[in-house]
Amino acid sequence: MIFLAAFITGLVMKSYGYDAGNIIVGISVLFMAFILMPVFIFYRYQKGKYKKYVLDTKKKNPFKLDKDQLI
Repeated sequence: MIFLAAFITGLVMKSYGYDAGNIIVGISVLFMAFILMPVFIFYRYQKGKYKKYVLDTKKKNPFKLDKDQLI
């Protein structure tokens, strides 16, 4: 939540005409893109829940969803 507060602070500073607002917004976006996004992706993929969304080419119809796979 720190990056969100910094992002909002940067936008407010930018609206008042401070040049440092652009830097704060840029650093917040970089932090979100290069640190939080990989952490989020790792957290989601470690439990293996993505497997029900992967197409299985061995099936007769790989686009058909099995009802037992849906949670």
